[in-house]
Amino acid sequence: MNKTTPTRANVVVLKQILNLIPRGMINRHARETGVEDKARTFSVLSHLSAMLFAQLSHAIGLNDVCDWLRLKAGVLSRFGVTPPARNTLSNANKERSADFIEKLFWSVMGHLQHACPDFATGRKGKGSLRRFKVRIHAVDSTVMQLVANCMDWAKHRRRKAAAKMHLRLDLHSFLPSFAIVDTAGQHDNKRAREVCAGINPGEIVIFDKAYVDFDHLFDLDWRGVWWVTRAKDKMKYRAVKNLSKGKDGIIKDQIVTLTGRKNGMRVRRVEAWVEVDGRLETMVFITNNLSWSPQSVCDLYRRRWDIEVFFKQVKQSLKLSSFLGHSANAVRWQVYAALLVYVLLRFQAHLSNWGHSFTRLFAVTRSALWERLDLLALLKSYGTASGRFRVIGALNDAWLPGFAPAKT
Repeated sequence: MNKTTPTRANVVVLKQILNLIPRGMINRHARETGVEDKARTFSVLSHLSAMLFAQLSHAIGLNDVCDWLRLKAGVLSRFGVTPPARNTLSNANKERSADFIEKLFWSVMGHLQHACPDFATGRKGKGSLRRFKVRIHAVDSTVMQLVANCMDWAKHRRRKAAAKMHLRLDLHSFLPSFAIVDTAGQHDNKRAREVCAGINPGEIVIFDKAYVDFDHLFDLDWRGVWWVTRAKDKMKYRAVKNLSKGKDGIIKDQIVTLTGRKNGMRVRRVEAWVEVDGRLETMVFITNNLSWSPQSVCDLYRRRWDIEVFFKQVKQSLKLSSFLGHSANAVRWQVYAALLVYVLLRFQAHLSNWGHSFTRLFAVTRSALWERLDLLALLKSYGTASGRFRVIGALNDAWLPGFAPAKT
């Protein structure tokens, strides 16, 4: 056990986290988005601090955030933050454009990646991804339930309302590389082109069959992007060539030509046995890469489950299950505040070689928010486990049945 005592600091942990965001960056985006023009007695910095605190404290509502900050007014005044009244914070979330925090999120992540290149690249060549030396992306979406009778803009079904976040995750660094926050009424494949627009030639993208749009898949192939997904049940095709059968449950490995509306498009079709709820079932994967082994195709799709683990971590630890405001703008403010807190905590974990789960990282940080302790020293000295930080290490139950990583 590491018994090093955390050193004292001149400022509280909350201020140390806020210090990771350059003040000039906040001011620049405030001017660009017009948020600064709407800030009078309640500054942009105070608004941002309140929303990040709501995530870090997992506050249960507006009153909880405002009352807590009011009790800490003396501490906050030392770094230029004013505690808001309930109506002030509510109005700011509704009226101040969420474009500000969205742009700030991407700028801060770029700043941290530039400051620490290892944070940007992640752990390439490790685990089942060691065969692939290029960037690998996973694409998926998560639905966030809202209050239907308060949110007409997000009506999803007759008695339900929901927002949806479409996200592209870098599987090496476990950091978001693209995100869209919108209503849940639109099918995933309608957003596929936007989510995959920034992927470079030679890189790999993995997504579920909900994102399958063959026009888009053809476009990815034309751009030189490798993709792996599951075939839809009603996919019509004609086998062109049977490749050699692989091992470890590979049933078929074929090159097929699509028929019907997508007549003439060629794809690789891999059919394999997968254990689901204790029973062996077949799953069919398709890809535009003809040189990978069939086992590599299955291994790549298995890693798509990492983005589900990411969503589970964010929704369990941060505040995305209930919202502080009812407008579309307020929801976007809260979602991007959650993503920003996630990246800031991940950066601290990277610097401290944190050896536990993200959930435990969040719990330790939350408990120390108002303490004058050096956060990095605290994370280095905390707990009994050692080793390098692994975000998904504590969520073994989150793997798709039959796709759990092999024990080493």
